[in-house]
Amino acid sequence: QLQAFGGGLVQAGASLRLSCAASGRTFSSYAVGWFRQAPGKVREFVASISRFGGVPSYVDSVKGRFTISRDNAKNTVYLQMNSLKPEDTAAYYCAADLYGTGTGSPSDYDHWGQGTLVTVSS
Repeated sequence: QLQAFGGGLVQAGASLRLSCAASGRTFSSYAVGWFRQAPGKVREFVASISRFGGVPSYVDSVKGRFTISRDNAKNTVYLQMNSLKPEDTAAYYCAADLYGTGTGSPSDYDHWGQGTLVTVSS
């Protein structure tokens, strides 16, 4: 089970850190991805990280601003979001892919957390 939290309302340029906490003892068996969905839009890949924190992947629009990391001892994946823009406004979801590599395709992920809302005002 995954639980995402840390969203909120911030002004453009601010930072937020999202957390994705997992239950269970096999967290290190899962690649984890963050996705987001804005109203009226399809779910979009944001970032992913492999099982042991190897080279992460990012969508181009967040490169240099967002950083994904994980702490397997705490069963938690983080998404540090800096220099937030109004276009980052969305519900953010974390997802886990058993034995995965951290792809950008939602269909590859087995488990999903509930969304946490990020709203960036201009």
